[in-house]
Amino acid sequence: MKMTMHIDEDLLKRVMDDYGYESKTEAVEKALRELDRKMRFRRFGVEGLGLTAEEWEDVIYPGYDPKNLSGYNPLSSKVAEDPTKYGK
Repeated sequence: MKMTMHIDEDLLKRVMDDYGYESKTEAVEKALRELDRKMRFRRFGVEGLGLTAEEWEDVIYPGYDPKNLSGYNPLSSKVAEDPTKYGK
């Protein structure tokens, strides 16, 4: 789409130079995409993924109950091999 815009030429030149854009169109399009990305990220922060509390609990750690941590030891799981004994 072709349009006429009034843009601060110094600002546009700095952005083009700093980011290596070869055209004014590219610089303006990238700036608009960045503004759109920021707004989507803000919306995501407010609206989230739309998961219920139970779904979040299952996403974090299946079977994990943040209200009942007695006996929970994340370091107790067995690794692929037995630890090496050092020293005597």
